[in-house]
Amino acid sequence: MAVASTSLASQLSAQFSGLRRSCPKLDHSHSHSLFQQVHSHIRLSSSRKGSRGVVSMAGTGKFFVGGNWKCNGTKESITKLVSDLNGAKLEADVDVVVAPPFIYIDQVKNTLTARIEISGQNSWVGKGGAFTGEISVEQLNDIGCKWVILGHSERRHIIGEDDQFIGKKAAYALSQGLGVIACVGEKLEERESGKTFDVCFQQLKAFADAVPSWENVVIAYEPVWAIGTGKVATPIQAQEVHVALRDWLRKNVSAEVASKTRIIYGGSVNGGNSAELAKQEDIDGFLVGGASLKGPEFATIVNSVTSKKVAA
Repeated sequence: MAVASTSLASQLSAQFSGLRRSCPKLDHSHSHSLFQQVHSHIRLSSSRKGSRGVVSMAGTGKFFVGGNWKCNGTKESITKLVSDLNGAKLEADVDVVVAPPFIYIDQVKNTLTARIEISGQNSWVGKGGAFTGEISVEQLNDIGCKWVILGHSERRHIIGEDDQFIGKKAAYALSQGLGVIACVGEKLEERESGKTFDVCFQQLKAFADAVPSWENVVIAYEPVWAIGTGKVATPIQAQEVHVALRDWLRKNVSAEVASKTRIIYGGSVNGGNSAELAKQEDIDGFLVGGASLKGPEFATIVNSVTSKKVAA
């Protein structure tokens, strides 16, 4: 397992424009130039053969695509969506997960191909009990879920969950055997004021302070300004943050965790942009919102893994 030199990795978090201090507008021409300059110096050799080949600071995990159906769907529309997914041809070397609304999980679990795993969209911070409206980890396990999405921006900024509460939720879910899709991401005003790294690192630290292990954690970088807006981070913008998140893990957790933890991108991902995003070497998959409600388009996003493959 290879990792970049400390000096070069530290330059990433200190110098990328628009993420710390400079570039108040979303103009990344300087960032793009700098990224290419640094990128040429941090080529990493991997002993792995096959689809990941020779990559720059990329994780070594399997490509991961999650579909977050949010508060959408009816029995009828979900029956059609499941049928489309069951009939889709999906690349074999991808972990695929969908997160239906809670009341439809049983319907989906009983009719969806076993090729696709099921996730909850949220879970309670501890064992179930007198917590009206909440869903416990034990209930998600009982109904057959393998994953849960925690820290999504809609939970942070609409419901009001804070970093420490989300970290505790993640720790409890992991302790009960659920995998965690741990979401981080900045709002538009935070990006434009140069606070992208600060915000994402703070959110990531809350997970790091709480979780007992990173073995079953997938990090989802979802810039809030790109979620459901039709705006999408450019491949370079997304890659910059993914590199920085992986470097934070290397410095603050371990090189092994930095290499093995998958960091996926979310924010208006669709069938038209997923292939270009997937080419970025630190983007290990996607967390998909609206496009995951369309079976054929979601399959296209899953199959964008073919853009990730490079010669060994």
